[in-house]
Amino acid sequence: MTMASKTLPCVLLLLAASLTGCASTRDQSAATTPAGSTSAVATGPATGAVELSSDSALPPGVQNTVVYFAFDSDEISADAQQTIEAWARYLSANSAVHVRLEGHADERGTTEYNQALGERRANAVRRALINLGVPAGQLSVVSYGETRPAVQGHDESAWSKNRRVEFVR
Repeated sequence: MTMASKTLPCVLLLLAASLTGCASTRDQSAATTPAGSTSAVATGPATGAVELSSDSALPPGVQNTVVYFAFDSDEISADAQQTIEAWARYLSANSAVHVRLEGHADERGTTEYNQALGERRANAVRRALINLGVPAGQLSVVSYGETRPAVQGHDESAWSKNRRVEFVR
């Protein structure tokens, strides 16, 4: 057996491994993040949004951990504003608490558009909290777009529950 016949399988194996390592994935981040904010793009199944430690009972005003949005909108409703104001009071009084704002969208629209819409929604809540006096350092933003629906379904009752921002400690 010659040296060339021994090295050919090794070369082919190395070539295959190196090409696999260079495979590209689909980029889903379509939006930019305002200066000074933390943002991430995430995918995967829903895990239950609220991660509150059992030793910290939240006051009644902040037990609502979700704000909802109209179709294709990042405008904060009057109901959402009440929840945001309660969270602003809580966060201002508890400077050690950090909250992740998770933006979501319903399944209508492209994956990229919904990713950006979820981020716009989370950033709208972030801006509202900052305008109410919450330090930006207590807040981070992530968008899950349409990848983590709260409710499965293909009708308005499901979609309306999936257009949301969740407060996660």
